[in-house]
Amino acid sequence: MDVDDHAAAEFYLQHLNYYRLSAYWLPFEATHTPHTFIPGTRFTDVLNLYLFDRNLRLLVLDAIERIEVSIRSQWAYQVSQRHGPHAYLDAGLAANRGRWESDLTKLEKEVQRSDEVFIRHLLATYSEKLPPAWAVCEVMSLGLLSRWYGNLKPMPTRSAIASVYGVNEKVLGSWLHHLTMVRNTCAHHSRLWNREFTITPLIPKTKPQNLLHQFQPGSRKLYNTLTLLLHCMDIVAPHHSWRQRLKALIEQHKPPTRAMGFPPRWDQLSLWQ
Repeated sequence: MDVDDHAAAEFYLQHLNYYRLSAYWLPFEATHTPHTFIPGTRFTDVLNLYLFDRNLRLLVLDAIERIEVSIRSQWAYQVSQRHGPHAYLDAGLAANRGRWESDLTKLEKEVQRSDEVFIRHLLATYSEKLPPAWAVCEVMSLGLLSRWYGNLKPMPTRSAIASVYGVNEKVLGSWLHHLTMVRNTCAHHSRLWNREFTITPLIPKTKPQNLLHQFQPGSRKLYNTLTLLLHCMDIVAPHHSWRQRLKALIEQHKPPTRAMGFPPRWDQLSLWQ
């Protein structure tokens, strides 16, 4: 590997950790045992890929945050309107009672350790065991929100939440499960760009129209994640600049998009226009 600036390389290795950075030079290896690099590989190429991945994680977290807040709102609204403000405490609305009990215990712990002023006020003012759905959803983790939605038995309520995002309830459930894994990957500063996910999102087959053709069937790569994020962002934040920011990030760093599952001419697909 060519190192043009040894002082800069030492600085980055000191602060980024040799082992952490080594994951980003694997694509540049000609052989792994012994370690040999493709001729012309530069340390700056590896660092460029690392910086791309870091900025990509921040961009993905930005989208997940907005989508998570929206789905929290829809869950609280639909559950409250259809079944009452504390309906989530009703085990009869759960498809699996054992899972409901486990999730309720986790939710109680999240409420107890919350230092939010509105949570403390509600618990001190009212006699209910937990706050109403529109308040308690604000302390739910994405993982717990995913589990609560996935265990919601009344199909009309599940479908009403999913319809906001133009997909059926089964697809939305899989998206929430997948995004929980993606969010945790980003939150723990783990490599994202060429990861293969063990939990993959379902691809909508019928609705919304034409979205099927934006995905890559059978892929475990990040492209499908970015596709569903972009679809949801168009709904929850119609005037967003996320599409342009992502395309600009790719243009700036020029990562190997095929390693992320991007198809040829991906930027010509309608979703990316």
